[in-house]
Amino acid sequence: MRHVAKLLAAALLLTGPARADVSTLIDRQILPGYAAFAEETHVLAQTAVADCSRRSLRPSWNATFDAWLRVSHLNFGPVAEQGRSVIVAFWPDSRGATPATLARLIADADPIIESAAGTAQISVAARGLFALEYLLYDPRFTEGGQYTCDLIRALTSDLADVAEHIDTAWQKEFAETLRSAGAAGNSTYLTPREAQQALFTALVTGLEFNADQRLGRPMGSFERPRPKRAEAWRSARSLRNVTLSLAALRDLAAGLLDAPTPATDAAFERAIRLVAALEDPTFAEVATPQGRVRVEALQQAIHGARDAVLEEIGPELGVSAGFNAADGD
Repeated sequence: MRHVAKLLAAALLLTGPARADVSTLIDRQILPGYAAFAEETHVLAQTAVADCSRRSLRPSWNATFDAWLRVSHLNFGPVAEQGRSVIVAFWPDSRGATPATLARLIADADPIIESAAGTAQISVAARGLFALEYLLYDPRFTEGGQYTCDLIRALTSDLADVAEHIDTAWQKEFAETLRSAGAAGNSTYLTPREAQQALFTALVTGLEFNADQRLGRPMGSFERPRPKRAEAWRSARSLRNVTLSLAALRDLAAGLLDAPTPATDAAFERAIRLVAALEDPTFAEVATPQGRVRVEALQQAIHGARDAVLEEIGPELGVSAGFNAADGD
């Protein structure tokens, strides 16, 4: 992803007549999004207390994941503090740390999960949505006994606590911090442009993550596709994650500029049309030539949406995407 920094730099620091309505984005997208995520995690935790069976928990876990996809691209502010975004969604897991850590906890019947403080000390690899996916969908864990049930309850409660911290921080403090960028005493965002840049960077890096991680990892190479590297393939929601993320990013793009963005709109329309046409929930068909071509077309369309955003929205706002934290440089 080293080429991303060069593309991000292409969004020149120009002053244009358009502006981002940051307050509207906060009120209509960000605050409701995090509130919904916190609510779904609470329901999930309560469901686990009542019945920790997989049949009972899977619908609520999926609803929680759906809610996360609507805000997962907003990787700044409270979610970026104390590693919360990684706690919620530890992926990709290139070394298989999640199943190894879960297996060790269960084999040892580790009492660390007996308190919320203890659970919060568990490795991030064994917390959050993906640890729960293993416990709810992977055959290695779905036949567990009482300890596995207790672990599920501890992890759902832990996830609800993390989501509540994020939601509360946005409501009580960070929304106003972002909204009041450039005001006296605001040491986080010294100018309104810095707030716009945070949102713009979230948009660009969110598109990159879909193309290069959610699609690129299972695609692998033509000679060696890696379908089992797809995000959330065990729960058959790899395609759904891309679909929901693109919808959320489209909404962010639409609210980021108070001027027409025909190129961006058309690029998103193309990407969303292609993702809707796919009928491969886990991207397993990347192992076939025809399947790979379809996913490659989607990947190119998402890159096209990113390029349109950089060329059309960035200069109008007078911001650049800044450093891409996902780039690894």
